[in-house]
Formats: sequence, structure tokens, C-alpha cells
Amino acid sequence: MHQVLILNEGYFDFTTNQIIVPPTIGSYDPLTQVYTSIDTLSGSRFASDMIIDGDYIYIAADNMLYKYDKYTMAAINNQQVDGIRNLAIWNDKIIVTRGDYDNTTFMPVLFNSYLQIFNTSDLSFYMQFDTISGPKWSTQNMIVNNDMLYVAVNNAYEWGNEKGIVGVVDMSTMYYTGEIDLGPDAKNPDNMLFDGTNIYTVNNKDWSGASISKLDLATSTPTTVNMSMVSTGCGTSCLRDNKVVYQISGDTDLYEWDPATMPISGIPIGFAQNFYTLQMDNINNYLYTSSTDFFSYGSVEIYDSANVMIESFNCGISPGKIVFDIRNNITSIDESIVLDSEKNTILYDLSGRVILNEKDLPSGVYIKNNQKVYISKSDY
Repeated sequence: MHQVLILNEGYFDFTTNQIIVPPTIGSYDPLTQVYTSIDTLSGSRFASDMIIDGDYIYIAADNMLYKYDKYTMAAINNQQVDGIRNLAIWNDKIIVTRGDYDNTTFMPVLFNSYLQIFNTSDLSFYMQFDTISGPKWSTQNMIVNNDMLYVAVNNAYEWGNEKGIVGVVDMSTMYYTGEIDLGPDAKNPDNMLFDGTNIYTVNNKDWSGASISKLDLATSTPTTVNMSMVSTGCGTSCLRDNKVVYQISGDTDLYEWDPATMPISGIPIGFAQNFYTLQMDNINNYLYTSSTDFFSYGSVEIYDSANVMIESFNCGISPGKIVFDIRNNITSIDESIVLDSEKNTILYDLSGRVILNEKDLPSGVYIKNNQKVYISKSDY
């Protein structure tokens, strides 16, 4: 784990249509536990997605698509894409979903295409699926599995006319092969999660309830379970240990839902804080969460497998996306080291300043002599 990138959405006053704090990009170093602000996306009302592919970072912000070098964090290219929302990569193509609403009328903005494709090399336009050959309504999250693209068609910007559809694209032929209707109880899919076999969508309906759908890719068959005792949509969700972890909008409990048994409600797992986003670090088995009031602060909290918070740091306002920059392909742990107070390495520079103290390192996976090492600590 080289760094953890944070996309802070900033603060846009919808009542005055003014950008109070623009979106920013930040980097957290798990080794030094230091957060650094990298860049400001000036002129953007908000930011909606960030992904890493190879040596580059791609960001969707308001009506712009950005490309950064992940080593230098220098901006390389940008492209205007009105209504840009989420991003996905297939080979040398970047796929963009679209949707927006008018700040004055609060009606949806109508586009002639809700699914566009650009070249990753220079962000130039490649092709699009119009509303005849592709999705007819606004789109959001995506899953790429081999040569197949699955895209959530939710029409989220037209209140009362939400959709619950998964569009399917064969990327090898650039053909929109069809759509899978998730059913009447699966309107407005807000998030898509993939476990290698099934896609799970967390559905907000019309914000009067919530449901989770399981889509078997082998049969294209969806199964939807309504969440009991839920009177609003889900605020955030992620996949953790093959279970869907979610939080109801405005709530402080975090729930765990097991796809193997598909219960009508999740099990609370011992949290008491409202989160804005969730992201699982599968290398160290840490759960990253973010918190914000959307106008004055943002923070990220890190929890271990026992749901104990082991670290937290301040970042920008409305941290809505957490992305892990992993720079090695080692898949096994070669050594396990337990640090104690009698065996502690301290690294100094020539002036005598402490650069690194082993006892300050959080438990986790590190690279030592080109080997993957798990370091845990006894009490100091």
C-alpha cells in the first residue's frame, strides 16, 4: 500500500449556486500516517468519482474528466464531459456514466447519451451509446468483468420516476446487448458491488425504503430482498469479507448483510457514527470510513477486523471517494514480525532527527528486503 487517495467533494451552496470550497485531492501515507493535500479542482461544483489504472489516476468532477500521473501527481489531460458521474476502465478505454439535474427547475437534464467512452491515452472521445442504442435514462455505477460491462440505470435525477435496470455492454464489440430489470422493489440502485460471481446493488427506491439485489451473472437472474424496518435509502455501502456492509441514510449504525442467507435485515456490527463513504482495504483487512458535515470538515477513520479504530486523520470537506494505490504484486506474506519494546529500530538522518520509529508503525503489511512482511506490535 503506497498511498491512500482521497477525493474530497468540497462544499457547493445549492441555494445560492456558489462554490464555497472546491473539490480537492489528497494523499494519506499509511507508513508515516501523514495526510497531504495534492490539488484543487477549481471551478468544479463537486466531484463524483476517482479510479486508478496503471500509472494514472482518473477523476470525474462536475463536468470535467481529469487525468493525473500517480507518481508525480501532475495533471496531464482534461476533457469536458457534461453530466459526468462514474468511471470504469476496459483496456485502453475509459467509460463514463452521465446524469444531472437543472439547479433552477430541479428537473433532470436530458442528454442524447448516458454512456460514453473515451481513450485513456489523451481522454479524446471514442464513441457513445445514444438513447436508442443504449440506456434511455441517467446511469451511475459500473462493474467491468472481463469483456462485459454492467451499468446501473437508475434515472436518479427524476424524482418519482426512478428505474432499477442493469444495462449490459459487450466491450469487445462495443454493443449494448440488453438490459436486466431488477424488479419493482429494486428501483434507484445507488451502488454496485462485485464478488467475482455476483453483482450486488444497494437500492434506494424513492428514498422511502431500501433493498439489496443479487444478480447472478451466470444466469442474468436477479433476486431482491427488501430491508425491513427501513424508512429511507442507504447512505453508503461496501463489500467486506464477502458480506454487504451498509448504513441507512442519516443513521449511525452500520449493518452487515450476508448474501449466502439473504436475510430481510442486516445485523448491526457495533458502530455509532454516521459515515459518508466506506472502502475496504483487502490487503490489511482494514475498513476505511469517512465522515463530514458537508460544509466545514472532513475526516477518515480506519478500523481493524475487530471494528476497533486504529487511526484517523483530517482531510478536505466531504471525502466521498477513497482509493488505494497498491504498487506491488506480491501475493503472499513471507515473514511475520512482532515488535516489542526491546527490539525497536529507529532511523535518523544526519542531523539526528528521527525519520522513522518502528514502534510508531501501525500493524499491517510492509515490504522488507523485497518481501511482504506482516508486522504486529506487542504492548509498549
